[in-house]
Amino acid sequence: MVLGTGSHVGKSLMTTALCRIFAQHGYRVAPFKSQNMSLNSAATIEGLEIGRAQALQAEAAGVAASVHMNPILIKPSGDHSSQVVVRGKIWGRVTAADYHRRRIEELLPVVRESYDSLAFEYQVIILEGAGSPAEINLKQHDIANMRMAEMAEASCLLVGDIDRGGVFASLLGTLELLEPDERQRVRGFAINKFRGDANLLEPGIRMMEERVQKPCVGVVPHLSSLMLEEEDSLGLPATTQTQWTPAQASNSSTDRALRVSVIALPSFSNFTDFDSLSAEPSVSLLFCRTAEAIKQADVVILPGSKQTVDDLLWMKRSGLEIAIKQYAQTGLVAGICGGMQMLGKTISDPTGMERNGSVAGLGLLPIHTIMQTEKVTRNAKGQLAAAVLFGQSVANSGVSGYEIHIGHTEYEAGAKHFSTLSSETDPSGISRDGCICADTRVFGTYLHGIFDEDSFRHQFLGAARGFHKLSSPRKMNLWKQLREDSLNRLAREVESSLDMKTVFDWVGLPYKVPLEDTYPQLRSAGVGR
Repeated sequence: MVLGTGSHVGKSLMTTALCRIFAQHGYRVAPFKSQNMSLNSAATIEGLEIGRAQALQAEAAGVAASVHMNPILIKPSGDHSSQVVVRGKIWGRVTAADYHRRRIEELLPVVRESYDSLAFEYQVIILEGAGSPAEINLKQHDIANMRMAEMAEASCLLVGDIDRGGVFASLLGTLELLEPDERQRVRGFAINKFRGDANLLEPGIRMMEERVQKPCVGVVPHLSSLMLEEEDSLGLPATTQTQWTPAQASNSSTDRALRVSVIALPSFSNFTDFDSLSAEPSVSLLFCRTAEAIKQADVVILPGSKQTVDDLLWMKRSGLEIAIKQYAQTGLVAGICGGMQMLGKTISDPTGMERNGSVAGLGLLPIHTIMQTEKVTRNAKGQLAAAVLFGQSVANSGVSGYEIHIGHTEYEAGAKHFSTLSSETDPSGISRDGCICADTRVFGTYLHGIFDEDSFRHQFLGAARGFHKLSSPRKMNLWKQLREDSLNRLAREVESSLDMKTVFDWVGLPYKVPLEDTYPQLRSAGVGR
């Protein structure tokens, strides 16, 4: 089990790395996080919802993501309440106090069943903790850390983030706040995100080992430019800039970067939808909250939202609604999931799934959305309804991604849908998705991850650049290959930084130091799949 001294210290990526390492060594491995709090989620092949991080970890392990890998997903709905998703489906909406005092014990059997299901199928389970295991005010009902470690009889690795400062104090403080039997489960510690002179770190490591009587199993370097998603919005400021420089805003060259503004909604969900766009060398992407950044953009995107109506009302209060409407008179606008719903005429919520009542949308698409009690969760693929986007011809009209939404969209007479889709598990069921305006400058879709498909992203960028009379990009990424390369780089760096023989010993498995050219052979053989 990978534990952390706090949130965003690198637990998720450490777990991801270990999943890939064990898979590369020929073991059947799966990730597990009993309880995850995140607005970044993914759809499994069964059409159920789990945390995005566990989907990435399953990808690293070379296995299909399952709801058993993250049986409880908590999606904050505001400062005081959250939607609780249990085994991929909405279970209820509760306050933090009610959840911690009463609901956790009710859900504990579900957690145990999911873990047992994975343990029966796989040789190795890499568990991930949540936040810190030493939150003494919540510890009594914490099922994500030491209680889960005990249930799984797991050896624990405690990870500290040196990039934040105070790593030794946070490691020591965490261990001191654990009960003696819990402390015994922690077999060693690791320092993450290190950059600098290792000789200066060494004395602290030796003193720490002597103080806690546990080994440091390694120091992992800070890894920049990994094309892998962050667990939650704590990573958001680090992944993109927040405003264009004067030089970027005024650049009139035809080969300049395409300026893409994504509205940074208060309840922004699935911000990983834009990782592949941000990574393109021909794109300058920012998350914005100003009318000026909208005005300067080549494309404005409204992203997904956990609280669609609340975020729409926030845009109205902040003046962004007016700025987007003015921009849309001549510019290019796209909406993803909740963002598409905001682009329509109205959003109604008769059952109070998010907020009771009805509110007017931006009116840029001839659609109406009605919130429903049942959530649609599925992987899907299909074709654009017309081979035209932003007034430009589109050669390859395939699209793919995943849907996670509770809204049902109705079309006005004459409205054009954006694409036709079928579920990956039920190709025979064809459905209409999204909407596109008559001149194709404004469109919306329910598909998260639509930009991760190389062919659509390349067509999208080519059409947007063509509309603004910019030159074609000199280079465009192959996103899936970049992700695979990043997973292998992450695993390689972690494996070379940690005492993997000790880690494998904790699991009770032999470790063989790989030859330099072993991993490409393992990958081509599909180990772990």
